[in-house]
Amino acid sequence: MQLIDIGANLTHESFRHDFDAVLDRARAHAVTHMVVTGASHVGSEHALELARAHPGLLYATAGVHPHHAIDYSDATDSRMRELARLPEIRAVGETGLDYHRNYSPRDVQLQVFERQLQIAVDVGKPLFLHQRDAHHDFVALLKRYRNKIPAAVVHCFTDTREALLDYLALDCHIGITGWICDERRGTHLREFVREIPANRLMIETDAPYLLPRTVRPQPSHRRNEPMYLKHICEEIARDRGEPVEVTAANSTATAKAFFGLE
Repeated sequence: MQLIDIGANLTHESFRHDFDAVLDRARAHAVTHMVVTGASHVGSEHALELARAHPGLLYATAGVHPHHAIDYSDATDSRMRELARLPEIRAVGETGLDYHRNYSPRDVQLQVFERQLQIAVDVGKPLFLHQRDAHHDFVALLKRYRNKIPAAVVHCFTDTREALLDYLALDCHIGITGWICDERRGTHLREFVREIPANRLMIETDAPYLLPRTVRPQPSHRRNEPMYLKHICEEIARDRGEPVEVTAANSTATAKAFFGLE
């Protein structure tokens, strides 16, 4: 079995003290590739450094999360364009809209999202997308650019079946995390995850966040890490009614094609 974690925030400070051990545990649990999420200017630079330090194992995205949209400047845009053209950077993002917390004003989020959509168009790279409580505006803007962009994944999908169908209609990929393991807020995903076509489904941990609540034993530190991707894959396979080997093989092939991995 081979697994690819398409979204791991390995630049997070919680990984600094045992980073190499985290990678070793991931490999021991069948995770052969990890895509390090770049979610800010500084974070994207750090993600690039990690990818360069671990070629063939780590890759990266480069972008600015809507939480940080307020800090996006012309200089940021210029640097994101430079990063997006590098071979280690496999997608533009994490970018999108987040109206749940509104750490950045909504009008600023929209402007910054559109600027990063244009980067993806100009460099011909896929999009790594974030959306929370902003589906209408998100889809409306994405529709204007979708046919100019090679591929797009709505990462950490937690929304409704209707939202899922909207994304699939736009030929988007869907990233599923350990949110599906959360009996308090993720059970609705179990009901329709089987509706995601095999060539559109990818899996991710979003580490260090979203530790699957069904992992046993639960680690005392509550930190998620890529080693738990196998557990997430097992849960998704059960909900899709297919052997875990099938879910693993299909999601891995899909991720390899999406990010251009070998």
